[in-house]
Amino acid sequence: MSDYLTKFWSKRLHKAQEELEGNNFETYLVDTLPQAKEVALNVILPALKPRQVAWGGSGTIAASGILETLRQQGELDLLDTSVSSLSKDQKHELRRQSLLSDLYFTGTNALTESGQLVNLDMHGNRVGALVFGPRHVVVLVGRNKLCVDVEEAMLRVKGFVAPANAARLKMKTPCVKTGFCEDCASPERICNVWTITEKSLPKGRIKVVLVNEDLGL
Repeated sequence: MSDYLTKFWSKRLHKAQEELEGNNFETYLVDTLPQAKEVALNVILPALKPRQVAWGGSGTIAASGILETLRQQGELDLLDTSVSSLSKDQKHELRRQSLLSDLYFTGTNALTESGQLVNLDMHGNRVGALVFGPRHVVVLVGRNKLCVDVEEAMLRVKGFVAPANAARLKMKTPCVKTGFCEDCASPERICNVWTITEKSLPKGRIKVVLVNEDLGL
């Protein structure tokens, strides 16, 4: 990546960090995804000492290697809905249990320059965990998620993130065929629950790790 672009995004992310911290999010800023993993596993986890850890569907979290490390260590109770052998009902129950975990890992669909997290969810478990339940939440955010305001963030989600995710998940929805949101009534529609997280309550409950790389969708 060109050095001038890295410096450009560094300035934008520093400003976003200031806004997030002003909104009571505990915030970290790193250059790479491996560094984000290092912060999560060697800074945040030791400080919190969680016993039960869960995660919401996130390409960024999956790519970080955090889950693989936690599985290999085998020291924590990991509520893992990605296990292929689980039935639909078993995954649903794990999602319910995850809302009472000590620590929940997830990504975000968009982040505004004012320090707001904007998300659109299918089941509601991911945004539900952001809102209430888990004692602590860690959100990994690539620089590509940064938007000027809520309006741009919602346009980003409906115009790109949702159709692309539906295709990734091989859903039978109109947007997979057209590449555009059709505001469908499909039973496999993944756009069901909007949330805008303005502030972290209690202060520091939600921890945001900003990464100066393009990550996820």
